[in-house]
Amino acid sequence: MKSLKPSMRENKRYLLIKSAKTENLKENVEKAILDFVGVRGMSKTGLSWIKDNIVCINREAVDLVRASLVVFPEKIEVLRVSGTLKGLGKK
Repeated sequence: MKSLKPSMRENKRYLLIKSAKTENLKENVEKAILDFVGVRGMSKTGLSWIKDNIVCINREAVDLVRASLVVFPEKIEVLRVSGTLKGLGKK
């Protein structure tokens, strides 16, 4: 199968996330997004986990994901947003 042109690929952003309760961070983030934007919105985010506290999402869905994490009852904060994994480590 032929690979996609770079202009047709999804542009990704990486979010560094911190929570008070780290034992079920993945479930809480997924539940927050699902409750806020629903199943269709969840599919548009293209959510994937890189590490325990780094999330990869679609560039157009950054605002939706940040809003859903703010509305969620448990405190989940986005520390940094970057276009590259290397950029998250800086600063």
